[in-house]
Amino acid sequence: MINIKNNLIDNIEKIHTTKLGKERIMRNLNNNNVNIIDYLKKLLLTKESMVYQKGKNYYCEIANIIITINSYNYTIITVHMKEKE
Repeated sequence: MINIKNNLIDNIEKIHTTKLGKERIMRNLNNNNVNIIDYLKKLLLTKESMVYQKGKNYYCEIANIIITINSYNYTIITVHMKEKE
């Protein structure tokens, strides 16, 4: 069985987003960090991050953030803050 988190980490250099994706991510996180992709990669690499796959996407949950990544081309589609329970 493939460890999904390890697969994502093994391909971390492929993780990217589009210009519009970057704008959406920064807006959703309320963060104007110009290195937002590097920030998200660091979150993914923490031992506390949990990665799972649903259909064609990977989902990485860390703290109150959910990162959605296309599993075929490693594009970060969006990032959301978890809703408070």
